[in-house]
Amino acid sequence: MADNARAKRLADLIREVVAQKLQRGIKDPRLGSHVTITDTRVTGDLREATVFYTVYGDDEERAAAAAGLESAKGVLRSAVGQAAGVKFTPTLAFVADALPENARTIEDLLDRARESDAKVREASAGAAFAGEADPYKKPEDDAADAAGASDEDGDA
Repeated sequence: MADNARAKRLADLIREVVAQKLQRGIKDPRLGSHVTITDTRVTGDLREATVFYTVYGDDEERAAAAAGLESAKGVLRSAVGQAAGVKFTPTLAFVADALPENARTIEDLLDRARESDAKVREASAGAAFAGEADPYKKPEDDAADAAGASDEDGDA
């Protein structure tokens, strides 16, 4: 079992090599400049690597980029093997990163929250308190209540 530092170094190397090879070495038109390698993770035994990528474009471009990465997997693995110099070159699995979609969802939720806050601010602009301005009891109120209670006991 390899240590985590070695797996992290290998993951960083794989990310750099794959990104450089996609930028300069692969002539597939499906893998244009709109494919970005975001992260790489390597298993503890250094046998498998998962490469996360994003594609800026529509669903058709994402599907084309996924097919292009799948077809270039052997060339990319060979480049990783040459650069890494390890006994066994990890197999590469490409996974579309969901980060842009998650960020878009969070932005939509924040926009809805801002709209809701604006509506609440508008509704509360001319509103007054439902009761008194200061609804809390004061210590002198407790003393007056106690004096009033003793007077009622004396009358009965």
